[in-house]
Amino acid sequence: MPTLYVRDVPEPVVESLKKRAAEAGMSLSAYVASELADIAARPTNAEIVKRLKTQARSQGPSTADILEAVAEGRR
Repeated sequence: MPTLYVRDVPEPVVESLKKRAAEAGMSLSAYVASELADIAARPTNAEIVKRLKTQARSQGPSTADILEAVAEGRR
């Protein structure tokens, strides 16, 4: 498995990651590797937009339905 080095990570970020790793019962390295794997598994914004452009829009709620749901949520 390749090794990845990350330089110039601000101290507050390192401390936060160390704390989260400890809370998860993981080493810092294992925790960061897990977080990076999660990030890499998510689609990029460009991929999401591309996928949305290929989907039919005739199905689903109307604008009026959406506005009514928003208004209902505010009540």
